[in-house]
Amino acid sequence: MKFFKNIYLQARFFTAIIILIILFMLGYGYEGIYNIAKMLFYVFIALFVIDLILLYKQKGINAKRQLPEKLSNGDDNEISITLENQYNYKVAIKLIDELPFQYQKRDFEIETHLKGNSEKKITYNLRPLERGEYHFGNLNLYCNSPLNLVARRFQFGKDAMVPNYPSFLQLRQYMLMAFSNRLHEYGLKKIRRIGQTMEFEQIRDYIPGDDIRNINWKATAKRNQLMINQFQDEKSQPVYSIIDKGRVMKMPFNGLSLLDYAVNATLVISNIALMKQDKAGMLSFSNKVENKVAAERRPSQMNLILETLYNLDTNFVESDFARLYTELRRTITHRSLLLLYTNFETLDALHRQLPYLLALAKNHLLVVIFFENTELRKLTEKPASSTFDIFEKTIAEKFAYEKKLIVNELRKHGIQAILTAPENLTVNTINKYLEIKARGLL
Repeated sequence: MKFFKNIYLQARFFTAIIILIILFMLGYGYEGIYNIAKMLFYVFIALFVIDLILLYKQKGINAKRQLPEKLSNGDDNEISITLENQYNYKVAIKLIDELPFQYQKRDFEIETHLKGNSEKKITYNLRPLERGEYHFGNLNLYCNSPLNLVARRFQFGKDAMVPNYPSFLQLRQYMLMAFSNRLHEYGLKKIRRIGQTMEFEQIRDYIPGDDIRNINWKATAKRNQLMINQFQDEKSQPVYSIIDKGRVMKMPFNGLSLLDYAVNATLVISNIALMKQDKAGMLSFSNKVENKVAAERRPSQMNLILETLYNLDTNFVESDFARLYTELRRTITHRSLLLLYTNFETLDALHRQLPYLLALAKNHLLVVIFFENTELRKLTEKPASSTFDIFEKTIAEKFAYEKKLIVNELRKHGIQAILTAPENLTVNTINKYLEIKARGLL
């Protein structure tokens, strides 16, 4: 039975059957046509048997799917398949990979040809949009001989699981740009330093061009040559990413929820903070505060943050800012930079939470990061051609203007604010962090 399970009749087989049936029908009463049909039928049976022998005489096709150790959420992840043709003739192959159920795609197939006794590597990209486990099913190959009457099925790689983590590819991208000093090419700005931090590093020889205000006169008199105090950026400052995982963060843009954008940005900014010798930490909240990672600068901190972000998910409850304030006041005793990822659609929504934000800003440097509705921007930029279009555009402009009022309201109370499109969240957050460091605000 297993032999017949792996045999699939091709279109050419059914075409030949139809032609033979027509010839036998025409040959009814005409002996010459009937004899031709009978001869063709025997030829067809012989070819069918030869095709089976060609496909089953040798081992056939071997295939292996190479999956990454983990997927990067929201990015193109390369999947590769290595094919090995153990036949001594060229074959046509139709490859059907059973993708994880998250893609809801059951007709993913690739067609290719493979020369005899040769190998070939096929690659394709998957862009996952949900964190979690991705289970791959069978890797199905349908192989045809040159006769192309039947196909033989091969199955490989059953039940492979790959976890989908927050965007570590984006993390590596920004690390590479930071090391190659090319951050400005990707929208990261150089912030003019206002004043200077006063964390002393060392006394060194004066070099022409140094600020003469930093000359150490006592050391100069002792060494009988100009000596200067060298300062460095303040280090070991706590940086906390606080992620709102209430219902307001469930809104999707380009396939990813606002929460996923915040998760990806948290991973990158935590790494940047550690590279700047600061302490990175995080927590999330909705109706209660969870997923707490204390701000530290230990080697395993990034892996701890990554594993914590992996299981983060939204719920449909109202976020409790009062509980957030109570928890932060109890657990974070040192002045810290708080990057709060949330979303406000109306000024009234902000006013309900403003007392708690002001209370947080008294003891910490608070940056409220919320999202521009890019769908509204499309409506405001679209030309109006009817009364309904004018109405739609007016409402969109009202909501877009209210977002700007929210920014002004926060800044009026001395709270830093970032209004950003979801796709620009990471760059804008890094810019704000670098600005805060450059201006010594923390």
